[in-house]
Amino acid sequence: MIEKLIKKNSIYKGRVLEFWCDDVALPNGATAKREYVVHPGACAVLPFVDDSNIVLVKQFRYVINQITYEIPAGKIDVEETPLKCAVRELEEETGYQAKKLDKMMSLYPSSAFSTELLHIFVAFDLQKGMNKPDEDEFVSTEIINFNDALKMVKSGKITDSKTIIAVLNFSIDY
Repeated sequence: MIEKLIKKNSIYKGRVLEFWCDDVALPNGATAKREYVVHPGACAVLPFVDDSNIVLVKQFRYVINQITYEIPAGKIDVEETPLKCAVRELEEETGYQAKKLDKMMSLYPSSAFSTELLHIFVAFDLQKGMNKPDEDEFVSTEIINFNDALKMVKSGKITDSKTIIAVLNFSIDY
C-alpha cells in the first residue's frame, strides 16, 4: 500500500507554492509519477458576530472566474502558528478581532495533489476594527444569519469547500 520515493523532481517554485513530479515505486514493483503542490498550510475562521450571525467574505476568484462567499482564510507565514495566522487573517479580511478563538479541526483539502493542511477555527465575541486586506486582495464582508448560511450551502450558493466544511461542522458539533 505504501509508495516509495525513487527521485524528487522540482518543476517550479513560485512565491507561495512549489510544484513537483516525483518518481515513485508502487507496492507491486511498478513505477509511477506523482504530481503535487507543496503548500505552507493555511488557516480559516468561522466568525460569529453574535449568537446567530456570521461574517463571510465575498471575493472574486480568478481561477474559477466567480465571486464566492467564504470564511476568512489565508496561508500560514514562515514561523507563524496556526492560531496567529487565524487571528491575523480574521482581522486582515474582516476588520474583526475575536476575544475567543477555538480550533474546530484540521484537514487536507486536496490530499491527492497538495500538501496543504488547513486549520479551521471558530471565533466568538468579535470587536469591529478596520480590515487590512493584502494589496492584491479585493474583498467585502457580509453579515449573514447562520441558518441562512446553511441554506446557502444546501442551495449551492456557497461552493467554497472550507466554508462548507466549517458551516456544516459547526452545525453538527456546537
